[in-house]
Amino acid sequence: MKEDLKLNMTADDCMKPSDKEKTRIKMKNLRNRIGLFLKINIPHSMHNKSHRPTADDVSQWAQSLDKLLGHKYGKAAFCIFLKTEFCEENIEFWSACEDFRKLSSHQELTSKAKSIYEEFIKTEAPKEVNLDFSTKNKIIQSLPDLNATSFLAAQRKIYSLMENNSYPRFILSDLYQELYAAAKRRHNS
Repeated sequence: MKEDLKLNMTADDCMKPSDKEKTRIKMKNLRNRIGLFLKINIPHSMHNKSHRPTADDVSQWAQSLDKLLGHKYGKAAFCIFLKTEFCEENIEFWSACEDFRKLSSHQELTSKAKSIYEEFIKTEAPKEVNLDFSTKNKIIQSLPDLNATSFLAAQRKIYSLMENNSYPRFILSDLYQELYAAAKRRHNS
């Protein structure tokens, strides 16, 4: 019994530093991504301060997921955050559906629909999103008769998932807080 307890304590003791180390690494990676986000990903012609998000821009991201996704840098920051949570497939799927809805030719719709289905919808897809059986089934049934709204129900479900889960965590995250602080510093300098 004492040996079991000792063994369990040793295993627990080994796990705690590992978890702390994982958190430390995750935060270091997050800080690196924030730094990169603030310094690059800006076309050379847009490299002046006026094209970076202002403190007002960043504060508006906290008003709604729509405002966040409607802002180029807000969406990029949210993508970075989702990568730290290992759920970036949600924003990628949502974005793919946005692109799909803008297509007009049947050939483009068919090609993009197949790509979306293969990448996000089918069972064991490389970036499978969390959709219920009924929604997946409706998509499969709609594939022969494609239109711009074929993925709309699935897109709304993923949007709701992001809005109710990831988005509130993003607004409370260190990433968001650091972006807001950086935008305020730029404004004050």
